[in-house]
Amino acid sequence: MPDSGLELRIDTRRGSFHLQLDCTLRAEWTVIFGPSGAGKSTLLRLIAGLDPADVAIVAHNSKALTDTTNRLYLDPGRRHIGMVAQHPALFPHLNVQHNVGYGLTGSAFQRHPMASIERVQDMLALVGAEHLAARMPRDLSGGEAQRVALARALAPMPRLLLLDEPFSALDGAASDALLDRLRTWTRANRVQTIMATHDAADALAIGAEVLLLREGRLVALGPAAQVLAAERERLRARL
Repeated sequence: MPDSGLELRIDTRRGSFHLQLDCTLRAEWTVIFGPSGAGKSTLLRLIAGLDPADVAIVAHNSKALTDTTNRLYLDPGRRHIGMVAQHPALFPHLNVQHNVGYGLTGSAFQRHPMASIERVQDMLALVGAEHLAARMPRDLSGGEAQRVALARALAPMPRLLLLDEPFSALDGAASDALLDRLRTWTRANRVQTIMATHDAADALAIGAEVLLLREGRLVALGPAAQVLAAERERLRARL
């Protein structure tokens, strides 16, 4: 479990859209749930420091992740964040092995340090992509690219993992299997995970804490079975 969790105080506008919330996420796995346009991806990008905000105070286990300009600290000693966006954004000129290893040592990975190679192999095996090591990104399917992007995010052993619809290109069975393996890995390595999704089944399957967003506002925060009770009944009715 996180020592003190992820503290968020965010207030920002994107045109007519206004994202505003003040909360602390303490669960080892939190799902940000809400319809398209609710602010899920915007919130993840602000936590990661990829976008500036009017107000963005973010701290993880009592360590500030944002500076006075509301951007992520660039000091590697302060970062320790892994992120998988909706689009894998793999480096097109690097094969899968070097894409995954890039986050460990950057261009120095070209020298093939043994420890880095072993880590890359372990992460590819975790996501079921070890057979793809020598392939180039252009030769990957959408689902394969998502697996590689996840392995790349995990390789540096982040303390905080941010996932934005990370399994959207995988079918249901493959997504469930990967989610189960990832859940086991993050728990074993004490990695707090925040995942944005519009699929309530993901949150209910892993019993995550749910942060429910609507139109940029925090509507509810609590156990999935409680927050998504109405959504669960809707899914049952469809079945």
